[in-house]
Amino acid sequence: QVQLVESGGGLVQAGGSLRLSCVASRRTFSDLALGWFRQAPGKEREFVAGITLSAGNTYYANSVKGRFTISRDNAKSTVYLQMNSLKPEDAAVYYCAARLFVVRTTTDEYNNWGQGTQVTVSS
Repeated sequence: QVQLVESGGGLVQAGGSLRLSCVASRRTFSDLALGWFRQAPGKEREFVAGITLSAGNTYYANSVKGRFTISRDNAKSTVYLQMNSLKPEDAAVYYCAARLFVVRTTTDEYNNWGQGTQVTVSS
């Protein structure tokens, strides 16, 4: 079992940047894959980005490629999501999720979730 705590959300103007953090509490961190998902009101939760903590392989949704960057600091058991050039359609609650070894892009593949952090983008 993994406990995940997200932080870093807030209000930003369109074109601005935010960095989200996800701290994972687990004795062994390096065998995990972490994903960032987001859910806007009335919409399904969708995959945004993912990273394998051992090799650092990264994956992105097409909608965020070139604007968002996922990274990890294994010594701090932390994964970051740097979000640049934010758009109003990026506004959502962002969730961190964990599973073993391999990044997946569907929510049912993850059984460990954080509480979420709100990102609001004003136009």
